[in-house]
Amino acid sequence: MGKDPTKPRGKMSSYAYFVQTCREEHKKKHPEATVNFSEFSKKCSERWKTMSGKEKGKFEDMAKQDKVRYEREMKNYIPPKGEKKKRFKDPNAPKRPPSAFFIFCSEFRSKVKEETPGLSIGDVAKRLGEMWNKTSAEDKQPFEKKAAKLKEKYEKDIAAYRSKGKVVGGAAKAPSKPVKVNDDDDDDDEDEDDDDEEEDDE
Repeated sequence: MGKDPTKPRGKMSSYAYFVQTCREEHKKKHPEATVNFSEFSKKCSERWKTMSGKEKGKFEDMAKQDKVRYEREMKNYIPPKGEKKKRFKDPNAPKRPPSAFFIFCSEFRSKVKEETPGLSIGDVAKRLGEMWNKTSAEDKQPFEKKAAKLKEKYEKDIAAYRSKGKVVGGAAKAPSKPVKVNDDDDDDDEDEDDDDEEEDDE
């Protein structure tokens, strides 16, 4: 999805304002010079570390003002239709079980890295996908059985977690809200289907 042009610009830190000021000073002194970004950033970082609290105060004030600006603009900001809000995830909720392919990956990832050091994360994932596709149905069975056991355990745990949540949320209202529970179950089924699709794609 493209960036929303109407969304308020993110707030800047005091250090970001300091770097911006350094860049502007450098441009004034050396208008024709080409800036080596990594070297420039290193110099800024070293200079920032040696600055006193009083010297940093100017940039901290700028950051505070920008934070106020950002919060004010975000209050008036209306996200475009179709942009989904992030779903709240309870850290205490049971974790979704991995698919057979992900169990396979966790077992063979270190082996692939040892055999071909220097591969990027993306290349390692690609290699694992190729290995999985070449694995026979018989050799995939141990991973599929393990995934099935973990899924079964997850379904029991999530059922217990939800029933516990209903009691905490108010058992008296439970009979009038059967549809809500079904909606949540549907969401989980869809998520599990997505996992299966990812496995097939690999």
